[in-house]
Amino acid sequence: TTLRDLITRIATQGRVEAIVVRPERNQPAQYVDAVQAEPGLGLIGDRRAKNKRTDKASRKRELSLIQAEHLPLIANWCGIEQLEATRLRRNLVISGINLLAMKSPFADIRLEWQIGNEVCIEVTGPCDPCSKMEAELESGGYNAMRGHGGVTAMLVAAGVIRVGDVVMLKAVHGASL
Repeated sequence: TTLRDLITRIATQGRVEAIVVRPERNQPAQYVDAVQAEPGLGLIGDRRAKNKRTDKASRKRELSLIQAEHLPLIANWCGIEQLEATRLRRNLVISGINLLAMKSPFADIRLEWQIGNEVCIEVTGPCDPCSKMEAELESGGYNAMRGHGGVTAMLVAAGVIRVGDVVMLKAVHGASL
């Protein structure tokens, strides 16, 4: 068994626990039960979906995901009793699957993930925290999120994402395993 074989062995499926959009810049984020996802735009209703992106480099951050299991850790490290996902500027809160394992460590292999019945994504990299986390979570917020900021993704196929949708590996593209 090689590492190339192991990257496709996922023991569990993930689940969409929450969907967060921010309609306008510097405005509060809000929870929604469902959202239309469009390649080149992102999540319809989110401020980032107002501008069409066509080149691969700008499409790498069409949506962001954060690990549901990390929310209590971040809250604890910030001295917050309960942390609402809307404060973290991430679009999807996913439980049950290691988000870092959703990106292939090999440049010649791409992992495609299905969310619900229609949407497909490719995880493109880490979603490191920005300086706004220090203001949002107060002193130490930036460091509390380092390594726990989630991942960014590019949309491969459009559709509706709903709270409760399953997240699972759909396809492996590239070099033969």
